Amino acid sequence: MSAHETDIEPDVATSRADVPRAVFDAFSPEHWPDPYPWYAAARAADPLFPTPLGVHLVTRYQDCAAVLQDNNWSHAHEAELFHPGVDQLDLPTSFLWMDPPDHTRLRGLVSKAFTPRTVADLRPRIERLVTDLFDAIIEAREVDVITALAYPLPLTIIAELLGAPAEDHPNLQRWSGALARGFDPDPLLLPEERDARSQAAREFVAYFRALITRRRAEPADDLISGLAAVEEQGDILTENEMLATCVTLLVAGHETSVNLVANGILALIRNPDQYALLRSAPELAAPAVEEMLRYDSPVHMTTRLAHQRAQLAGHTFGAGDGVVLLFGSANRDPAAFPDPERFDITRYAGQTPAKRHLTFSLGIHYCLGAPLARLEMEIVLRELIRRGITMTPLADDLAYRRNLVLRGIASFPARFEQQSSAAVP
Repeated sequence: MSAHETDIEPDVATSRADVPRAVFDAFSPEHWPDPYPWYAAARAADPLFPTPLGVHLVTRYQDCAAVLQDNNWSHAHEAELFHPGVDQLDLPTSFLWMDPPDHTRLRGLVSKAFTPRTVADLRPRIERLVTDLFDAIIEAREVDVITALAYPLPLTIIAELLGAPAEDHPNLQRWSGALARGFDPDPLLLPEERDARSQAAREFVAYFRALITRRRAEPADDLISGLAAVEEQGDILTENEMLATCVTLLVAGHETSVNLVANGILALIRNPDQYALLRSAPELAAPAVEEMLRYDSPVHMTTRLAHQRAQLAGHTFGAGDGVVLLFGSANRDPAAFPDPERFDITRYAGQTPAKRHLTFSLGIHYCLGAPLARLEMEIVLRELIRRGITMTPLADDLAYRRNLVLRGIASFPARFEQQSSAAVP
């Protein structure tokens, strides 16, 4: 999926022969702030496009949803599709890239920590943290949304859930960033980025090995202590599986939420009518989170590989053929979402809400942390409303991270001002 310089305009008039170049341009740095016109051009021309990686891009909602819900399409081969030859120690992912029965076994060991009910019990802690973060933001007035809110909120919560001490959070964030970038296809990574991924993975594993040892000696009320107790029962959870699971939960448990928080705030700033509507109708906070997840997906793509011969969008795939599901395109497919380019916080409200977006996937790989991500963002929105905060961007053009899979903003300077009349206990 290498990017190419081109003068092609991303509209439906683009010829079919030129669209592959157009869609690949969506992955070019100059289009990271807004790849959606390029996605639209590709989606309108053809549901499938071959790539230099030997896999097809799937651009439309119906096809992506069908693959996600069909267990013939395996998620156990992303490493060989995107990262051929990479040792598991350099990219530990646990059940994230597994099929049943191993996926079922490992996911089951941690799923109780992420049910809607157990996540709801975290609400008071999240509310306290969000209050503290906004106290600091309002005092500073001008902040970087990424460093002041988007990172510390989800990182703190998932680290506490696992049992990682606060003094370790800076290292966890640094290692997570290197791994998040490393999820992109290896041909698109710089040598130093691949080296950074490898170093981060090994430091992560060493860190969690030491933490697990401490938790065995002194168990606490956290997920690592629970997993350590399970591992001691025998073959249910091996040490390598446990280490990879800890890394996966830490990285996946906050990197996507960082993008959700930043993208969501940006959408409100750029759509002041919707922010005004939200402030006048706080009950729209939860539906607004769903629209944020659809409108500017924190996860833009994932892979699947066919176990056996399959038909998709008029194309025959043989056993071992792979696809890349382009969530960023599917979530704006007009065949699934009326007026998909419009940010509409009422889209998921009312008796007949919109189709489910694909940001959290579908089927057996539906995101384990979805309830937590939703709750964190909803509490952020309610705090904005409660304080009567106005937000003003301090830069016309935002810098984006190099990431394609976990696409997100790198730097987001903004001014936050609280209305003097807002009552904040």
